[in-house]
Amino acid sequence: MYTIVVADDEEELRRAIIRKIDWESIGFQVVGEAENGIEALELVERMEPDLLLTDIRMPFVSGIELARQVREVRPTTQIAFLSGFDEFSYAQQAIQYNIISYMLKPITMVDLTEELKKIKLKIDGIFAEFDARKHDNPDLQQFFLPLLLDDYASFEGQDREELLQEQAVGNGFLKDRNNAFQYAVLAITVEDTNGKNRTRPELVHSVDMILQKYMKHYSFAMDGRIIAVLAATTSTFDRYLHIAVGEMVQSTERILKMHCHIGVSRIREHLGECHEAYRGAMSALGYCTPGESGIHYIADEERDNTMDMELAAECVTQMENLIRGGSREELENYLKDVFGKLEVQQDAALKCKFLIFRMSSALIRIAYTVTEDSALLQRFAMLEGPIRESRDRFTALCLEVWELVNAGKKKSSQILCEKAMQIIDKEYGDPSLSLVGVSNSIHVSPNYLSALIKKETGSSFVDLLTKKRIETARELVLGSSMKMREIAERCGYSDQHYFSYCFKKYCGVSPNAMRQEKE
Repeated sequence: MYTIVVADDEEELRRAIIRKIDWESIGFQVVGEAENGIEALELVERMEPDLLLTDIRMPFVSGIELARQVREVRPTTQIAFLSGFDEFSYAQQAIQYNIISYMLKPITMVDLTEELKKIKLKIDGIFAEFDARKHDNPDLQQFFLPLLLDDYASFEGQDREELLQEQAVGNGFLKDRNNAFQYAVLAITVEDTNGKNRTRPELVHSVDMILQKYMKHYSFAMDGRIIAVLAATTSTFDRYLHIAVGEMVQSTERILKMHCHIGVSRIREHLGECHEAYRGAMSALGYCTPGESGIHYIADEERDNTMDMELAAECVTQMENLIRGGSREELENYLKDVFGKLEVQQDAALKCKFLIFRMSSALIRIAYTVTEDSALLQRFAMLEGPIRESRDRFTALCLEVWELVNAGKKKSSQILCEKAMQIIDKEYGDPSLSLVGVSNSIHVSPNYLSALIKKETGSSFVDLLTKKRIETARELVLGSSMKMREIAERCGYSDQHYFSYCFKKYCGVSPNAMRQEKE
């Protein structure tokens, strides 16, 4: 049984649709009705329906704008439009939001029932296709596996990127090399309610089914995960990436009745950086919590230390080569040069310690293979004392780092929420203020910020913004002589009727009635 929300400002028509259609017989259950776009959006967010049946001309928020906002918060909800305006421009706008049906008023209940039956069959097809099987393209997989695992590392610089671009065109992933694409990687797992990994290779098709609506990609199964390589322009990533991963999670929960975990890499400029993107996606996946679905962007969880990692790896290799085949003077000068450059960088002390730890590991390995001198080996602090003491010391260090990571995550969450609240407090009068805009301002993903705000405050971003606007409006209504239109504009409402509606819904009385009561 699919759930549906009916939205239309014509109460008589809305009631007739709800009363006169035998919903159960055609496979639907009405879970809510709305008389304007704001109510419809709130119902979609709260009830998570499979279908929204809405008029295209709605008070406060038009059907087109409603469709855009629904795609932001609930991309799996299908949308069907009822419209009395047979205008091609409206139909064109509707297409970009994947509208499942577009019906013209007036429409009889018989015709509407028949169209709903067709919509039900379409949703059946979407559910069935999501759980269908698919075979990987072996040519593309042979290209992407070594790319992600860095088996092309022997090709350096521009030659490497040109080679990869040429191969990507040759195997059909890219049409040509004249594109403005950037790249990202997703790492996806699915688990049942008992926490057991249920990521079947066939789920590649489910991922493809969603991603193909938004951007160029290739996905395949590997080691109990689905890996997806994405190629898109900056604007496409900004506009659709958070919607696509949100739809994956929602579809997995609704259709498969399972939890979905997604790790999202940083956006990379070059195809040759997909190895770093893959490592970032896998690291982000590690932040997911067992037993609940989650989307984690590595950019939200960790600072970008790719250059530090690459520098450390390069320094370790060069040091090993000089120890094995260089002169004492060359080794000494090299180390002096490396640490001299680090000393003038930001976070110099932290980077130096990190590099020393990485190089110490290599030194221990080399020393262990070339000498039995225990006195030399004991100069490394982690190997002092018996094995059990070394193990305990290392375990304690691991636990301390774990505490720091989790404390840092909690502190980071509080800081980000405070930043979001500060933006709301400062910019609530901007009618265009949105979750996406705030998330861009503080450099996190909309998915992450939305979940963070909900967890920290128990309210959604929209609830917090509305609360700030209406409480400010109430102060102005009671404590100033400003006109209602001026108060509405001051508080971010360009439509005075919409302002009055929100005010009455929040305060229980209209702003005019509140002022008259005070007087």
